[in-house]
Amino acid sequence: MEKTRAIKDKRYEDRHKEERKAKCMVWGTSVPREKAEEINEFLKKYGYTKVQLIQAGYEELLARHDLGFAKLKDGYDDFFESELERFKKDK
Repeated sequence: MEKTRAIKDKRYEDRHKEERKAKCMVWGTSVPREKAEEINEFLKKYGYTKVQLIQAGYEELLARHDLGFAKLKDGYDDFFESELERFKKDK
């Protein structure tokens, strides 16, 4: 007897659930509708994905707390020797 597509898909999803959970994380969060629509409009206009938005936001916040990363991100090449040594140790 032929199994339906839905049953096959369900079995596949069940077998690979742990693999997906190990690979990716879903954040169940909410944003006020007006702000979400504004963000979606911006992303669509400039061709960005939500993942790119999260990555860029994370890098901006990280740069506020990590001088070495901030300088690398902004393309500075004028590190002081003490900064270079500290940056190498942090890596």
